[in-house]
Parts: sequence; structure tokens; C-alpha cells
Amino acid sequence: DFTMADSIMSKAATMEIPINSNGDTGTLPEDDSLEQDLQQVMVSGPNLNETSIVSGGYGGPAGGIIPTSSIKGPAIRFNPEYLDRRRAPAPGPDIRMKSRGVSLPNSQSAASRLAQHTDQHPASSNHNSSNSAEEVSRGVAVEKLDSVKKWGINTYKCTKQMFSERFGRGSRTVDLELEAQIDVLRDTKNKYENILRLATALTNHFQSMVQTQQALGDTFTDLSQKSPELQDEFGYNAETQKLLCKNGEALLGAINFFVSSVNTLVNKTMEDTLMTIKHYENARLEFDAYRSDLEELSLGPRDAATMVRIEMAQHEYQIHRDKYERLRSDVTIKLKFLEENKV
Repeated sequence: DFTMADSIMSKAATMEIPINSNGDTGTLPEDDSLEQDLQQVMVSGPNLNETSIVSGGYGGPAGGIIPTSSIKGPAIRFNPEYLDRRRAPAPGPDIRMKSRGVSLPNSQSAASRLAQHTDQHPASSNHNSSNSAEEVSRGVAVEKLDSVKKWGINTYKCTKQMFSERFGRGSRTVDLELEAQIDVLRDTKNKYENILRLATALTNHFQSMVQTQQALGDTFTDLSQKSPELQDEFGYNAETQKLLCKNGEALLGAINFFVSSVNTLVNKTMEDTLMTIKHYENARLEFDAYRSDLEELSLGPRDAATMVRIEMAQHEYQIHRDKYERLRSDVTIKLKFLEENKV
């Protein structure tokens, strides 16, 4: 019996049933022996109502998969439980694949897993990107807060030191030789600014005079042509004005070169040195502020908390001292450069 059932199952697995457009099966060939074998299998063998027959082969359209209970013929009997299973169908394996020992994965479960992965992956990616964006913005905010905090502390110390110096209560670091050179440079810059202002005014007025001389020479030339009785006099005056205009243009070019040179000296070279001096003075004020703070902490009690504050103040003092020394060296070099160029 088992041998006969396996033989019949092999025949049924390879049998293709034609299906019309309305879903009905075509006419099956008349084979009495096959019908008898199928009847015997339906009685004692495996239940074909739980399987399906593929009409178009493996990979065919979905419409080509039909349950065996819907096939009309004397070899198939009606199964009333099919309607209940039809409401919640569970895809079964292809009997041709089953007869060959090949098992196919559940397509609906694979599709559901794929859809679940597709739905969940963008959410996790967006969640990770939003977390990274929040961390970056939080880090930027913390950095800005620390910068504002340091600026506030530094401003408070410098303001306190400035008022202490102005009211004579605090001490300040003074480099007498450097301070004297800085005062000379500022006085020199003021004098050169006055020269630049006068030279600019001279250039404007002299340029107007040259333009007037040129217009006057053109007028004398025109009169010499229209007045034959005074042609010599008008011609002489025209030549004189043209000569004065030519020499005036040469002098105007020299004045413009002088103004340009003084402007470069005052507004670029001296201004750059004075900007460095300004940074030097700010560094000196910060250095004195942190020096005074360190001295006040050193005069207080020496407990554990105070020692930590003293170490921090010592570190800040050293940083501002190095900055002060570096800027003082820069100012000295630039003042020496100006002195070598006979400014």
C-alpha cells in the first residue's frame, strides 16, 4: 500500500491540470486505473485537500494555484472543512516540490519580516541621526556657555583691576622705556595725520587751479583766432597758461605720490603698530588682574580648597604672563622697525 501511495503521489505531483479563464478545470483524460488509485489514496492515503496543484509550474502567477478540493472529477471528494481554512489560508508547499524533497520558505512570513525590517530600519536610522544631531547641538551649547562664562570672569577681573589702578588702590606693571616709545609714536602719528590732512587739501586746491589754467589757455587760443588784431597777445597768454598747466600737472603728480605715501604710513604701518600696542595694553591689564588675584589668594588661609584655587590662579597667571611677554616683544620689534625707517 505504501509503495502504491508513493507511486500515485509521484504521478499526482507531476500532473498539470489546465484551468480556464473562469477558474474551472478542463477535461481530464480518462484513465480508469489512475482514478481507482486516486480513490484508494483518498480513502487510506494522504489528504490532498490540504495541498495545492500548480498549473503554470513553479514561479507561475498567483491565479494558477488552486486547492485540490475545487477540482471537478470522480477522484476528488468534497471536504467541508475547506471553507473554514479558506477564510484564513495558510500557504502550503508545492506538491511537486514536496515530492522532490524541496521545501520552500513561507512567502507571507518572509514578506512580513521584510516589511517589518523596511518599516523599522528608517525609524532607527532617523532616531540615531536625531540623537547625533541633539548631541552635536548640546555640545555646541555647552561650548558657548563655557566661553561666555570665561568671558564674564575675565571681564570682571579686568574691570576690577582697571578701577583699582584709576583710584590708586592697585599696582600696575610698567615698562618705562617702552611706554616712552609708545608716547612718541602716538605724538608722531598725530603730526603725520595733520600733514596728511593739509597735503590732501593742497592736492584738491591745486588740481582745481590746474583745471582753471587749462580752461583759461583754451579761451586765449579761441580769442587769438577770432581777433586778428590781438592775435599775438592772446597767443602769448595761451602758451603761457598751457605751460603753467603742464608744470602744474607734474607738480600735482608729485603731491599725489607724497599724499599716498603718508597715507600708507599713517593708516597702515603706524595703525598696525598701534593695534599691536592696544593688544599689548589689554594683555598687560589681564596680566595685572590675574597677578592681583593670585596675590590675594596667597595672603589668605591655606586650606585644601584654597590650595586648589591657588593652583588654578597660578596656571591662569602663567598663561597671561606668557601672552603679555609675547605682545611686548612684538611691540618692541615694530617700534624698532619704524625707528630704522626714520619715522
